[in-house]
Amino acid sequence: MIIEMFQNEQNEDGNNDILAKEIESWKDFRYALREENALLFNEMLSECRQNKYYIRAAVSKGENYSAESLFMILVLQQQKMINELIAKVTEM
Repeated sequence: MIIEMFQNEQNEDGNNDILAKEIESWKDFRYALREENALLFNEMLSECRQNKYYIRAAVSKGENYSAESLFMILVLQQQKMINELIAKVTEM
């Protein structure tokens, strides 16, 4: 059990590199955006980079699928936000 936890910690650190590298590869795209869109883009990617569950999910597909993993994480973030907004509107 302890060995598994240690291996998972090591994998998360290494896996974070996969996601971090993919996010970094999008910096030129960010610079091409208008300022308000670039700020939003930075915020979205920052949330991806900070969420350990997103990192774990992205790493599960490996380095060859880093872009696809990032896109799926962004879609998931949007869907969560949509669901929260629907719940708020329904309460009203």
